[in-house]
Amino acid sequence: MRSISTATALAVLFSSAALSVVAAGSASAASASVYAVGGFVADDAVGRVFVGDAQSGKILAGDNNGNLVDSVDGITEVTDLALSDDGSTLYAAASGNHQIVALDAATLDVKARYTVPTTTGPRHVAVAGGKVWFTYGDQWDGDLGSVDPAGGGTVQVGQFSNHLWGQALLDTDPSRPGLLAVGETGLSTDSMAVLDVSSGTPQQVAYYHGDYSLNSGIRDIDLVPGATQVLVNGAERQAYADGTFTADGAYPAGQDADIAPNGLVAQANGGTVSVYNRDATVPIRTYNTGSNGALTPLAWSPDSSRLFALVGTNSGWVVTPLGNPTLDTPTLTVDAPSTATGGKQLTVTGTLSASTALPAGATLQVTRTDAENPSGKALPDVTVQADGTYSFTDTPQAGGTVTYKVSYAGDSGHAPATASDKVTVSFATPTLTLNNNGKVYDYNKAVTFTAHLGSTYRNRTVEIWANPFGADKPNKLIKTGTVDSGGNISATVYMTRDTDVTAVFKGDTRTAPKTVKSTAYARVSISTAVARYYKTAYIGSTNYYWFHKSTAPLLTTSMTYYKGRKQRFDLQVYYNGAWHSADSEYFPLGTDGKSVVSLDAPGRSGIKARMRSVYVDGTSGDTVNTTTYGSWKYLYFSN
Repeated sequence: MRSISTATALAVLFSSAALSVVAAGSASAASASVYAVGGFVADDAVGRVFVGDAQSGKILAGDNNGNLVDSVDGITEVTDLALSDDGSTLYAAASGNHQIVALDAATLDVKARYTVPTTTGPRHVAVAGGKVWFTYGDQWDGDLGSVDPAGGGTVQVGQFSNHLWGQALLDTDPSRPGLLAVGETGLSTDSMAVLDVSSGTPQQVAYYHGDYSLNSGIRDIDLVPGATQVLVNGAERQAYADGTFTADGAYPAGQDADIAPNGLVAQANGGTVSVYNRDATVPIRTYNTGSNGALTPLAWSPDSSRLFALVGTNSGWVVTPLGNPTLDTPTLTVDAPSTATGGKQLTVTGTLSASTALPAGATLQVTRTDAENPSGKALPDVTVQADGTYSFTDTPQAGGTVTYKVSYAGDSGHAPATASDKVTVSFATPTLTLNNNGKVYDYNKAVTFTAHLGSTYRNRTVEIWANPFGADKPNKLIKTGTVDSGGNISATVYMTRDTDVTAVFKGDTRTAPKTVKSTAYARVSISTAVARYYKTAYIGSTNYYWFHKSTAPLLTTSMTYYKGRKQRFDLQVYYNGAWHSADSEYFPLGTDGKSVVSLDAPGRSGIKARMRSVYVDGTSGDTVNTTTYGSWKYLYFSN
């Protein structure tokens, strides 16, 4: 009974009121889209392509590859662009603030702003006869005006004697710098005119008052270089003479066109651009721009060597260079296996075809690019068969992506063509092991981790990384080097925390990378000091700390510190021949790693008790060590 009542008393004493913390140390991370096209011109003088965006009020400049290189804003509601004869000045119609803006074509710096006395426009702009011409006005009352940059920037309006419906289209011909084409846009029976502006004052060369006999609405108008013609709506050629216009042939149906200074006609029709010789009906070149079936504005460079398109995409318009506009582009295909095994032969096939006949026995150049030949390795040339097919074999050694590039150099009638295909070549899989996975070690134990690497092609280097548990300790490279003749490399880790140790082989051109991980576990360091006892003595084979029954033991636990860590204090009493748990409770550690607990005196003699401190992974406040039990401390209460 005495043992039972004593155990019960101690259990009550070890409630939340009986245990108290005492003095626990100090614990007390190209290209750009245009959304509303406002002019599109190419400039050889500075090697740029300019496009206006009416929505953003910007002018964007691209290089000859279509990459964005510069931009300027503040050109409010820009609606059209034109270049000076020498290409040094870019003129923009800014209808939002009714200005013609002159910009330096090389820098896009604004050189001058010319205010137009109108509330509607200017809309379209062109340079002819030494002046900048523009159209303005509303649907019922359009007209023509000019700016004289060399004459002090004088702005004149009301310069077209015939009535214009709407803000008319304008076009010029570099070979005849004094001519200006005008295309009315306000009615379905739109009128048009050719004016001679070389004197500075427009003189009518030809005029057509819309009556459906020539067109049913003008969407595009171009002066044809070297001919007394205009091209209307990208298809209809209409000659002018004796002050009037007559039909003079047509290209296949189109939506928009631009004519090069040498007379080549580029015609857009949905997502297709076709290039025609003068008056031809069969294109010499066709491009599929990938446009979403949208109108594709076009611009020739002044030297007729380059053609640019504004291609419609889901996110706006993008400048797209269209290469070699005068040459037929062959279609070249390459078909390689999707996968292959390193060191095994494979076969690549393909075809070369064109709309015009290719030279007999055309040869193709072949290059293989892989990890061992990043700049490419030339393979033997391949001859195209009479039916346009070709094939060759190769044995790739390097693993990873292997690219076969096939090229046709072109000829006098055909542009160069290049195509490629990729093969995924398998790597050899290496053997990599790392010991000590799952093992548990005492605190701060020096443990040797050994990685073993099997056969590889060339690389024999292995890295060993140690990543202690806990966010405050980063993954750290502790060893890197070449494995020994047995394929081994070792590193030592002092086990103060649970640790992921990783061996990394980065692979080589023929051997795959590999990483293996071992997780080893570390106990914490635990010790408990007992105070206020008057002696130690054995009871049986166990050494006890002896206390007077009225003395409260003081138990100081020292444990490896971690932020927020707590020790679990276990207490048991002995009765009826066995140890019984009286209580377990968690107490925080101070930053010095100490936790001091005072155990109230029982007031009775003959009581045997024992205590221990425990770190419990996950419930002691963190998970950076494995569960560790301290040793029992045995207490005996006497009179």
